Amino acid sequence: MFTGIVTGTGTVTGITTDPGKGLAVLTLKAPGHTQDLGLGGSLAVNGVCLTATALDGDTLSVDVMGETLERTTTGQLAEGSTVNLERCTPAGARLDGHVVQGHVDAVGSVLAREDHGQWTTFRISVPDAYAPLTAEKGSIALDGISLTLTAVSPADAPAGGHWVEVGIIPITLSETTMGSRRVGDRINIEVDVLAKYVARLNAFGGRN
Repeated sequence: MFTGIVTGTGTVTGITTDPGKGLAVLTLKAPGHTQDLGLGGSLAVNGVCLTATALDGDTLSVDVMGETLERTTTGQLAEGSTVNLERCTPAGARLDGHVVQGHVDAVGSVLAREDHGQWTTFRISVPDAYAPLTAEKGSIALDGISLTLTAVSPADAPAGGHWVEVGIIPITLSETTMGSRRVGDRINIEVDVLAKYVARLNAFGGRN
């Protein structure tokens, strides 16, 4: 489990794909994030929970399966890409953000960015299926960053027209990849896990 409080950024130093196996091996330089990690340890990379398969100092490798490549922006990373990093949350630690599983639901795009001096507003597209799982003042993880929704599209928005908005303060812009995000950039989305379970229960009509 993660909290969506990004603790630093890393750099992609290599990526190898095996189309036949639907697998990619991603190598990352992750200063400050490999100490005590251990093989098999979890690290959120742009909000995607990945498992360390090799370690060498502050460099690690992770295997990325086809499902993850299809449902996240991981497959679009290239050598030199900057990524958000977060280690999993230890028991007893403060939950400064919200419950983030590292299980990305979908990918959205930056529709608008507006700078207000002391904060910046981003509007992000959301696939229709996930729009009902968002709510104003609710939580969302964008590229692994725990954020509060400041606005959401109306329920009767046309198909393909749903969006969410977040306001981001300067320190988050400077310490994460959000500072470099521009209109058209794609972003990993993980909606609040509580909303997903409520929706699933409703789909069964309250049946046990």
